[in-house]
Amino acid sequence: MAHSFISIKKFVDEPYSEILGYPKATSRQIKSRINELEKLKIKSISLTGPMTLGKLEILGKGYVGVVVLAKKGSKVVALKIRRTDSQRKEMRSEGDLLKFVNSVSVGPKMLDVSKNFLMMEYIEGEKIIDWVNSLKGVGSVKKLKSTIREILKDCYNLDQIGFDHGELSNISKHVIVGKTKSTLIDFESSSVKRRPSNVTSVTQAIFIGSGIAKKVQKIYKNPSKEKIIDALKHYKQEKTLENFEKLLKTLKL
Repeated sequence: MAHSFISIKKFVDEPYSEILGYPKATSRQIKSRINELEKLKIKSISLTGPMTLGKLEILGKGYVGVVVLAKKGSKVVALKIRRTDSQRKEMRSEGDLLKFVNSVSVGPKMLDVSKNFLMMEYIEGEKIIDWVNSLKGVGSVKKLKSTIREILKDCYNLDQIGFDHGELSNISKHVIVGKTKSTLIDFESSSVKRRPSNVTSVTQAIFIGSGIAKKVQKIYKNPSKEKIIDALKHYKQEKTLENFEKLLKTLKL
């Protein structure tokens, strides 16, 4: 899909400046952030996406930052902009977490980071809840099963390195299903200090929770909650590949 890009020089003025310094910034802060973007070689930003900030379209918004589509040279990237009211004083620690999950091939690739910006690979796709809602007809069971399996493998890889995403019980906001790959996103609440529960959280969200679980159940018949909980209990006790594969088998994946 073609996007129109606006030069970052125009982001000095409203309404564009609201994106760079959301929710409130001085003109000095905005100018400083534009200088920071120039050092990152970001030339332009495209205001497009499923969410809005005022009247402007964006890719996403969280407690830490606002995510937009941007361009570095001819490469289209996802750019996370630190909110001025964020409790985080910088973006580098989130960049380190993203680099860590990239080491096991999870998440969008971390490309660059500065005090107020995190530049990542842009994965075009839709939130998992919207994707599940759009599934119809022949092949939908196969597509659904292979996507869930792929997401759970990523979760298993994170469990193995002692990394907890922290927000996967609310899966609809944190998984993007793209044409070529599905990926976990948004690692701002992640930690290596907590006991990881990625596989458990996603399994519960997809098969036991409310919203998405009901949709999944309509597409293919899941095993009973008791069987799923029992398989999860074994996995939680020992996060081995064998127990993970038994869980996948229980889930008919």
